Amino acid sequence: MPELPEVETYVRELTPALHGRQVMDAHVLWPRTIAAPTPEAFVQRISGARFIAFERRGKYMVLGLDQGDTLIVHLRMTGHLHVHPASMAPDKHTHVVMSLDDGRRLDFQDSRKFGRLWLTRDPGLVLAHLGPEPLDAHFSMAEWQAKLAGRRAAIKALLLDQAIIAGVGNIYADEALFLAGLHPTQRGGELTLPQLAALHASIQAVLLAAIEKGGSSLGNSSLQNHVRPTGAPGNYQEAHRVYQRTGQPCPRCGYPIERMVIAQRSTHFCPQCQRLG
Repeated sequence: MPELPEVETYVRELTPALHGRQVMDAHVLWPRTIAAPTPEAFVQRISGARFIAFERRGKYMVLGLDQGDTLIVHLRMTGHLHVHPASMAPDKHTHVVMSLDDGRRLDFQDSRKFGRLWLTRDPGLVLAHLGPEPLDAHFSMAEWQAKLAGRRAAIKALLLDQAIIAGVGNIYADEALFLAGLHPTQRGGELTLPQLAALHASIQAVLLAAIEKGGSSLGNSSLQNHVRPTGAPGNYQEAHRVYQRTGQPCPRCGYPIERMVIAQRSTHFCPQCQRLG
């Protein structure tokens, strides 16, 4: 699933392509893609609207329109949002088509059909459940400590909870825990202040490095988790230290990377560098 770095890459690269562009008309080819309003109302309200603002909240793209609506996009596992020439025919995985005033087309594609779009006048209705942004200047150690205080769940599971921290998913939770030297099953409420500080810093470092590389592109061509709006892949997968490296040597100590399942998600770690307790 695209996580914070992949969605941030989308927002940054879509901004110059879409800023000021007007949607001339739209077509919904897979109605379930539209979470709200109805597909018919979506087409009516977005037609004629112009893109004027581009933000990210957690794993959501938040695209402001000049008529008061906000287009919110969640890519889920295999969603992609691309600008194509109008002459390029939509493929079988294209579920929403928006024709632009410059002769191009904005397509939402998703091979697994899990991605969703919202068109709303109140983004808070969709985003209110999200916790703090890990790269926000207001994401303080005090808030981080308060979020984890008394938590008995494994720290890996807590990092995946979007109400605790927004935007971190499986890839960057594994990578941040490795960088901080923390075992993924350690209880969140039992982390010491130095451990909390190390994880706080590691989350930010890993996310910033991944954004710099355009995110991580994994999987095959039909089920790839992330393709940038330009069509190019991200490059951060080449810098992964533990994620999906089961059996390969740890880059720090050489011990084989191990895998376990936490919160129904594959978890990768070095048992030497990330000892429990």
